[in-house]
Amino acid sequence: MNFETKEIELVTGEAEKFKELIARTRCVLFDFDGPICQLFPGHSAKDIARDQETWLAARGLAGVLTERERSSRDPHWVLSEVAGRHPRSDLVTELEEWLTQQELKAVVRALPTAFADPLIRTWSAVGVRLAVATNNSDRTVRAYLESRDLIECFAPNIYGRTRDLHLLKPNPHNLKRALSALGAAQDTTLMIGDTSSDYIAAQGAGVHFLGYARNAEKGQLLLDAGVESWSIVSSLEKVLDSVRGGAV
Repeated sequence: MNFETKEIELVTGEAEKFKELIARTRCVLFDFDGPICQLFPGHSAKDIARDQETWLAARGLAGVLTERERSSRDPHWVLSEVAGRHPRSDLVTELEEWLTQQELKAVVRALPTAFADPLIRTWSAVGVRLAVATNNSDRTVRAYLESRDLIECFAPNIYGRTRDLHLLKPNPHNLKRALSALGAAQDTTLMIGDTSSDYIAAQGAGVHFLGYARNAEKGQLLLDAGVESWSIVSSLEKVLDSVRGGAV
């Protein structure tokens, strides 16, 4: 089945599961780029990965990347792989800072994900505890949330990449940090993400998962990763309606 067909199942047969998932949620761990905003609108992750390669080549370091890394669409994965071969090197420090600067420059052009702002504010207003667990820099997350007047909904619970780059998702490290800081129970905690890495991290942390898929390709990738169709949404409006007590 494709993603569009699977979404019909949510409407016709599994809406109750979705409502129950939202109703029992007391803590929410958001991924950043995707569920909260589109950080690089009009500039795909593959473009950033290509720029990464260009940056290395300009420094005579093109050979640092493997063929698979050169064709990757995930700059965070590339950074993690390079860090695995060159742990705590100046190269990795500079490459991580380069990526952080690209993210920070993108904040002013970032597009809020539809219904994300009111969903965050509504959940916060009713006492649900919120955190961000992301592979992006926490500096980037803070800059964006401050620009949207959302920082108070999360602060200080923002967990971005650290110098230990092997702990990027799908490693559940940042999710577990958030759980510990929030004093959250796994069974009432929900992770909202848009990639298979988010889903794997949620499984590793023992929390529930809600997939956000802004297009059919994203939805299909989540289905292929094993996410159940009823726990994938193409719009956060469904979540907001459920939080407010409306129909899913």
